Amino acid sequence: MSTLRNKVQLIGNVGQDPTITDLDKGKRVARFTMATNEHYKNSEGERITNTEWHTVIGWGKLADIIEGFVTKGKEVAIEGKLTSRSYEDKEGNKRYVTEIVASEILLLGGGDNNTTE
Repeated sequence: MSTLRNKVQLIGNVGQDPTITDLDKGKRVARFTMATNEHYKNSEGERITNTEWHTVIGWGKLADIIEGFVTKGKEVAIEGKLTSRSYEDKEGNKRYVTEIVASEILLLGGGDNNTTE
């Protein structure tokens, strides 16, 4: 059991163009949402699609790749780890956020712009 680790792999579609933020000392971070779909048939035999939304974060060189190649609607595969954090909003309410910090990204759907970190 000591080999188990926090690892997430998802394939889905980008929900919005990434937001790129330049931080202190040249650090960069990219943030985007992606949707994953699960399909199943209900008891009446109707096909049901369940969509889950995920926030994906990429740091450093991966942020540069995301900025250059990832756009709304693009199908991507990501690998990373699940992180959780909390913060206080403007009204003083405590908010909780779960995000995926990507370590690799693969652009899907063909073409010459398949990239991995």
